[in-house]
Amino acid sequence: MFRRIGTTVVRHPVWTIVAWLIAAVAIVATAPSLPSNSDESSFLPKSYESIKAADLQQRAFPSAFTPSAIALYQRTDGGRLTAADKQDIARITTQLGDKHIDQVQKVVPGPPSKDGRYGLTLVQMDSKNAGQPKQADAAKVLRDDVKQLAKGTHLDVKLGGSAAQALDQQDSSKRGQALIGFGTFAIILITLLIIFRAPILAVLPLVLIGLVSAVANGLIAYATKLFDLQANSSISSILIVVLFGVGTDYFLFLMFRYRERLRAGDEPKQAMVNAVARVGEAIASAAGAVIIAFLALVLSTLGFLKQMGPALAIAVGATLVAGLTLIPAVVSLIGPKVFWPSKSWQNEPENARFAALGRGVRRRPALTAALSGLVLVALSLGIFSFHATFDLASGSMPKTKESMVVQDQMQKAYSAGAAAPTDVYLSSIGGKPLHKAAFGAYVSKLGAVDGVANARLTQVNKDGSTADITVTLKYEASTDKAIETVGKVRDVAHTNAPDGTKALVGGMSSIYKDINTAVNHDYKTVFPVAAVLIMVILGLLLRSVVAPWYLMASVGLGFGATLGATVWIFQKGEGHSGLMFMLPVIMYLFVVAIGTDYNILMIARLREEAREGREPREAAGMALRHAGPTVAAAGFILAATFATMMLAGNSLLTEMGFAVSFGIAVAAFVMALFFTPSLTALIGHAAWWPGHGDRAEAAPAGVGTGGSVPAPGTDRDSVAHDSAGRRN
Repeated sequence: MFRRIGTTVVRHPVWTIVAWLIAAVAIVATAPSLPSNSDESSFLPKSYESIKAADLQQRAFPSAFTPSAIALYQRTDGGRLTAADKQDIARITTQLGDKHIDQVQKVVPGPPSKDGRYGLTLVQMDSKNAGQPKQADAAKVLRDDVKQLAKGTHLDVKLGGSAAQALDQQDSSKRGQALIGFGTFAIILITLLIIFRAPILAVLPLVLIGLVSAVANGLIAYATKLFDLQANSSISSILIVVLFGVGTDYFLFLMFRYRERLRAGDEPKQAMVNAVARVGEAIASAAGAVIIAFLALVLSTLGFLKQMGPALAIAVGATLVAGLTLIPAVVSLIGPKVFWPSKSWQNEPENARFAALGRGVRRRPALTAALSGLVLVALSLGIFSFHATFDLASGSMPKTKESMVVQDQMQKAYSAGAAAPTDVYLSSIGGKPLHKAAFGAYVSKLGAVDGVANARLTQVNKDGSTADITVTLKYEASTDKAIETVGKVRDVAHTNAPDGTKALVGGMSSIYKDINTAVNHDYKTVFPVAAVLIMVILGLLLRSVVAPWYLMASVGLGFGATLGATVWIFQKGEGHSGLMFMLPVIMYLFVVAIGTDYNILMIARLREEAREGREPREAAGMALRHAGPTVAAAGFILAATFATMMLAGNSLLTEMGFAVSFGIAVAAFVMALFFTPSLTALIGHAAWWPGHGDRAEAAPAGVGTGGSVPAPGTDRDSVAHDSAGRRN
């Protein structure tokens, strides 16, 4: 099949390119816009208690006041607020409300701090648009207006709250995306220039993958609208790396094989046909494994992962099609001039480093497997100290951002949980009015929970069937202590609810607790399903039952080593209280899914070498010699690309950048180059049971080269290998 694809594309390169251009223009021109949502509650399905509580609030208290933005005032000299300062705060609050800013429903004064140094203005926005970009826009207007109104006073004012955090996250995200985009381009360009010393080859993948990126983004927008998926701003940064990282991987897989076929003496167009025929199956299998791993996220209970999975799968699918059609068409049209001005492509260098590594694996596979395995196991021990944190706001932007400064100051001046209180909604089961006599004792029990600062009855709805009890925690909403405390509040609220009533606990801490539950569920569901499906793909590719098991075991070790190393660095070394809760999922996406690419490429080449009549150890050595440079180059580019995220200036991207770049490096330079080939060499022919896919076969006429008929069990690749082996 892949030979037919290669032949068709090489025969009609212009029509292939034109078809891609027409498709790109049509898709980009007609694709719907992709909305974004940063509201954490939208991550969860309606079955969770925090979401049920939010729905109940909308029904029972449609006009309930929940601040989306908070203006925090203090004197410029840091002293206690004077009577004149308080009058200025009242005036600013009134004038801010009179402006009727879009999304703003109500502006009211907040309580002063206990030490008298801080004052508040609380701003309520339309809850239906929580987390939407329009509320971040409203926060920008509010921030500008409140500072303008405070001019000429002795007050310094800063805007915080969820809407302001969304605005600051947006700005921080743009900076991060710019760094990632620039870093990706620079790394790909410089690395390819070093590898091939050919400017055309260095620029070509950037241009072609840029075209694929436009197509993929359009298809993602279509899918998001068609299947009513939840869009999230975090996808944009990841999508850049997936498209250019994976696209460059497939480009390198093809170009290294194309160069190898030219060195073997193939005519240029036939060299590309043979390259697609030989490496096409490995590319398709690698892409299939990644696509399945991403699609497994559809089983997640978190909304943003449900959307991220299909989006990334579409991106990889588009990249796969481009790798088998667009890239071969363009390169075959240019021909060997693509390597200009370098002439090193014409001959394999003497005493190549990977030839030496291959000889080392061939001679001592047991030692190689043991040493590389021990490194992975040692790093994996850090997993036992892993701890998750849910402070998405401070994790996704620097502490110096205005909304983060407000959050820190409010924690010191007020109860830490005052900015995002927990609400207990007590409702009668039959819809009858509640017996108010029981409220006092119930509220007292809630207030007595360890970790609660105070509890008070805030309001009862019009028909008296639902009461809102505001519970202020001693801790900031996203901290581990707050999440632990809200669990205790739930227990007390449910256990002590009067007869005939039902209690639901809402608020941000309740949402974070449910996200924690959902993530734990996903770890137990998504990971095993993805692993099984990837094993099926490996089994079909290799026609083996044995090989997929140890390949997945090595990938699992790589995942463990990556998470362990991240824990050692950030929790133990940097003193972080925990790692971002979504980090293991992100690592799964790239270390397990994309890292499998390198294993697939190596094992597919190893099987190819074995089919040419080589014994297991010799096949492993030759596979490392010829596939090693491809794996190393691709792994380096992808790892270095992710490492640029560490420059973004916030803990989320720093942790993510380190974890994924380290994981990709482990997948490429430890698993694919040493662990996998040495294990396969040790297991020998049994690795291919029951299909015996490593047995030498007689090649059909014309398959091996561009025209000559090779002898049974050989082809021009094997001739090139043998002669290269004699040279070295």
